[in-house]
Amino acid sequence: MNLCQATIPVTIILAPQGAEYQAICRGIKQITGRPLPLILSIPIGEEPVTKYLETWLQTTTNFPEHSPPKVLLMGLCGSLSPNYSVGDIVVYNDCVAIQRNQDRPEPLVQQCCSQLTSLVQQQLGNKANLVRGLSSDRIICSSLEKRQLGQSYQADVVDMEGFATLSVLNPKGFAVAMVRVISDDSNYNIPDLTPAISADGSLKPLPLAMGMLKQPIAATRLIRGSLRGLKVLEELSIRLFSNRQASTTEA
Repeated sequence: MNLCQATIPVTIILAPQGAEYQAICRGIKQITGRPLPLILSIPIGEEPVTKYLETWLQTTTNFPEHSPPKVLLMGLCGSLSPNYSVGDIVVYNDCVAIQRNQDRPEPLVQQCCSQLTSLVQQQLGNKANLVRGLSSDRIICSSLEKRQLGQSYQADVVDMEGFATLSVLNPKGFAVAMVRVISDDSNYNIPDLTPAISADGSLKPLPLAMGMLKQPIAATRLIRGSLRGLKVLEELSIRLFSNRQASTTEA
């Protein structure tokens, strides 16, 4: 079976604003001759994403009553496991949130839509791994903490938007799948760029630059990994939504 003969039935793509959104747009713009999904640029972080999606739901009323949109969240993520490295494609099975209340016996879990997730997996073949994602309210920059969080939550990768997206859209009956590309692995530290994220989920250029300058070696590694991840992300969008075979395996 040629897995690229059909495309996945997604009507909306959610992508973190900035470079990730731009990479996906570049890929989608290369596709012609078929209806293409709407691409929404979402903010970074749990609270900004929650507010954005809640506002979007209130102001967008043209959803079919008996068939809510199928949504795909795409972007970059960090690895929490030595099994996954820069450039690897991962498809989420579910997503957990970092526990702020340590008295809670079990982590909070949100499931992705199994049917849509299966279609995404089929489209990507053996080039994507099914994983558990962990959503954090800050950037996890220490390699030691990455590995510890991975073990504590039995999670493979970390992001800042996945759990919030599922928490808002799942109760509304949306079918949500998530696919990401790893841009930093679990073996190295990355710069602490959390101070560069503003309250509205945008990046502040000056704190971002200062954070990079404080740790030049880690910053160089992060930039290199991000550029590779963005290239794979662009080609991934082509592979998912076009009949044309993209070269994601060669990135």
